[in-house]
Amino acid sequence: MKSRKLLFFVFQSIVVGLIVAVTLMFVRPDLFEQAPPALVETAPRPGATPSRTEQTGPVSYSAAVDRAAPSVVNIYTAKVVKEKRDPFFDSPLLKRFFGKNPFGVPRQRLDTSLGSGVIASAQGYILTNNHVIADADEIKVALRDGRSFQATLVGSDPETDLAVLHIDTDNLPGITFGHSNNLRVGDVVLAIGNPFGVGQTVTLGIISATGRNKLGINTYENFIQTDAAINPGNSGGALINAYGEMIGINTAIFSKSGGSHGIGFAIPVNLAKTVMQHIIKHGRVIRGWLGIEAQDLTPKLLAQMGQKKIEGILITGVLRNGPAYKAGIQPGDIVTHINGQTMTNAKQGMNMIAGVLPDTELKIVLMRKNEKKETTLKVMERPQQIKNK
Repeated sequence: MKSRKLLFFVFQSIVVGLIVAVTLMFVRPDLFEQAPPALVETAPRPGATPSRTEQTGPVSYSAAVDRAAPSVVNIYTAKVVKEKRDPFFDSPLLKRFFGKNPFGVPRQRLDTSLGSGVIASAQGYILTNNHVIADADEIKVALRDGRSFQATLVGSDPETDLAVLHIDTDNLPGITFGHSNNLRVGDVVLAIGNPFGVGQTVTLGIISATGRNKLGINTYENFIQTDAAINPGNSGGALINAYGEMIGINTAIFSKSGGSHGIGFAIPVNLAKTVMQHIIKHGRVIRGWLGIEAQDLTPKLLAQMGQKKIEGILITGVLRNGPAYKAGIQPGDIVTHINGQTMTNAKQGMNMIAGVLPDTELKIVLMRKNEKKETTLKVMERPQQIKNK
């Protein structure tokens, strides 16, 4: 009897429970929904997304300009040009009747031009482009504070298009030199100069490329390319980074109209500083020289020579009694390494040799008819007559 009552109670409890559950399913269905799985946030791969500080730049570059602008000067040059006269006036017949100089001396005119420069030291040394002051009879430097001085030419180097001037004053605001070896495409830069003679002007851009060469502008080319507007009159001015440090000397533009098309070139500051120090110390730039001519290797050249694919530069000429000649280097040799550095193009090799001081020994690795050879030779100073070619 008791067991029957117990079974009835259990059955009754189950029925009541089912009725309550069915009722709740209609009244509160949310109680029976399955909870969603916890979200797991995956951290971004290192370097995949720039940090907030990398994404946002400064609101203004005025601090960089304030630091560098006082060091940028305007340069004005004047040159007396004798106008050519008609050869008729130099005929023997006229000279017989009117003397050696008939109808007076040839007329003269005064050509003026403008450019920019950078105060490199508080002692009055100024760095600029050679083409800004070339053949000038008078050079005038105007500082940002309104003072102006007659400048003397310390020395110039047409092969890098650089020149050093000096003005007789001191306590000048010298520029802060940065570094040009670690520049990256996309770095913000500012060009400061005197475009079209309107007065000191600052333009903003980025580094578009580095190591530009084969432009036919200079003998030694390793330009920084930028889209910061560079116009006539900017030449010799400073290209600075976002911290106000000079990283280049504005030199040239690529333009069909004479105005800025967003392709400007600057000489890297590391090269400019080396040239300037040579000029101040020696009055000229001292360069290494091996007495060779070289060109890039191409697949066509390699095929003609029966050579397998190889990195190096082809020796096309060897000057008699030069260091390379004495070391046994011959036309047709392929130089693969200089002091352990792989040669990838002729420009790189010639620039490397030029940057070595005379009497320095260089270890040369070359291929001659698929046979590897090594030699050591001593660098000479590049002869003056070759510099002026």
